[in-house]
Amino acid sequence: MAIRRLVLDVLKPIRGTSIVDLAERISKLDGVEGVNISVTDMDVETMGLMIIIEGTSLNFDDIRKMLEEEGCAIHSIDEVVSGNRIIEGKIKDDL
Repeated sequence: MAIRRLVLDVLKPIRGTSIVDLAERISKLDGVEGVNISVTDMDVETMGLMIIIEGTSLNFDDIRKMLEEEGCAIHSIDEVVSGNRIIEGKIKDDL
């Protein structure tokens, strides 16, 4: 089954590509239909980002490679959705 949504916790250097340009680069990858980037925290040298990517058939390796080219590091994969449809909801915190 194809990956339809990825939620990534990413660390990006302050200097370099803006989050606008980063979203544009991600949106140009094959299978990507939408990108949402939110800044979760900042310090002097880096910013934490939550990146939500949706599409019909996301290629995680292509996304990871592109982020690494921009100097970003994936801290965690917080959500993966696969299958014929996207199921909305959150897993309980106590699991």
